[in-house]
Amino acid sequence: MLFNSIDFLIFFPIVLIVFYIVPERFRYIWLLIASYYFYMQWNPAYALLLFGATAVTYVGALILEKTSSVRIRKITLVTAIVIDLGFLCYFKYSVMFMGYINKILSITAHRQIPWDMNIVLPVGISFFTFQALGYLIDVYRGDTYAEHNFLRYALFISFFPQLVAGPIERSRNLLKQLAKPQKFSFENLKKGLFVMLYGFFMKVVIADRLAILVDTVFADPVTWPGMYILVASTAFTIQIYCDFYGYSTIARGTALTMGIELMDNFNAPYFARTISELWRRWHLSLSTWFRDYLYIPLGGNRKGTFRKYLNIMIVFAVSGLWHGASLSFVIWGALQGVFQLIEAGVAFIRKKLGLRRGDGIISRILGAIVTFILFDISFIIFRSNSLTNLRVIIDRLFGDFDAGVLFDGSVLNLGISAGYMWVLLIALIIFYAVDVIKYKTGDVRGWFFKRPLWFKCVSVVFLLTYIIVFGRYGGTYDVKQFIYFQF
Repeated sequence: MLFNSIDFLIFFPIVLIVFYIVPERFRYIWLLIASYYFYMQWNPAYALLLFGATAVTYVGALILEKTSSVRIRKITLVTAIVIDLGFLCYFKYSVMFMGYINKILSITAHRQIPWDMNIVLPVGISFFTFQALGYLIDVYRGDTYAEHNFLRYALFISFFPQLVAGPIERSRNLLKQLAKPQKFSFENLKKGLFVMLYGFFMKVVIADRLAILVDTVFADPVTWPGMYILVASTAFTIQIYCDFYGYSTIARGTALTMGIELMDNFNAPYFARTISELWRRWHLSLSTWFRDYLYIPLGGNRKGTFRKYLNIMIVFAVSGLWHGASLSFVIWGALQGVFQLIEAGVAFIRKKLGLRRGDGIISRILGAIVTFILFDISFIIFRSNSLTNLRVIIDRLFGDFDAGVLFDGSVLNLGISAGYMWVLLIALIIFYAVDVIKYKTGDVRGWFFKRPLWFKCVSVVFLLTYIIVFGRYGGTYDVKQFIYFQF
């Protein structure tokens, strides 16, 4: 069930109304039922996988709480991690690894290992697996308590707003909120609905319109000259941000209508002056997860400069693999680490020469532009999905590059008419203005609700009208899946 679907527009009001009708002590049970129903709309059988990942970490946490034996605690932690990662690796990575193994065997041994190459990836498996493992590790470290109520813990793992594409919540935030019955608040309802509205604006007006242009080029890159590849890759860099940020915003708004506050997953990343700063602003729930559960355990920056940057490379390579089962994703992730190595080298040279990085407006703008260009280049690798496609794209990008197509109207051949280009441009200006406010204040929601009543009313009417009028694109309405569902 997609957020931007008629099914969800029916499902959500029913869940919300019943949530506030049932007694407070039973509300988490209702949300658990609704969350499993929500997940089962993709594939009912995979609800067993969700339940299995939940049960393993639930039992593991109870064992960790009840025993003081260091040996048993380590065995319990490792066993639970191996089981849950085993589920993830089988469904997400086994086809990739067996494909490479069979290629090698076909060359060296002229035989292959039989394997089901059509395994369907369960929606959101990377998200709920990491959320469950984060909770288990926190219990092991003593950073949080072991939840004894299985149903409440099951809701923590399956809470439908953030189940299939995050944010990856921590037990210190979400589990504690679920343990406390939420009273009805008109203020939360009002704020939550507006946050949802802005999330839909990002998703169905900006991201899905850009998807038309992006899909047109990347579906058959061999037929498009280099400038089109560059335009499409830039559009994809904006599309994936608005798509994922839009989903996270809808999730936050949905949860807020029930009095539950989810973490903010993005903080104006395209205003970052360096790649390292960008990653402190992009997909925060994943970035902080890797920091706390991989980077720091590897030694972080505590074991010298070499180990620090080796750990960074490992973390970003693994992060790339988390995003997709292909070597192109690993290369994309590793490239983020390489960018940070280069940044460190430049900073070292600047320090030796006694040069200070400028802090003026021009310096900030240039830094943001360079960072965006580097991130954009890396997303060519990300969007290619395979090394074969990547080679074709790079060949086209540097083989036939004519900047004139930007000015002769040729880009209108990519599926978006001139009128809809203006619709997109206006939407992007609004989006940019909102990100400027977020970059400066850190709290767009707080800023907005302090505005005069007339401003809030006009904004709501404008966004709602824009979504209804311009949220349908192409010849027929096509509900686009959120990009991060595949991860």
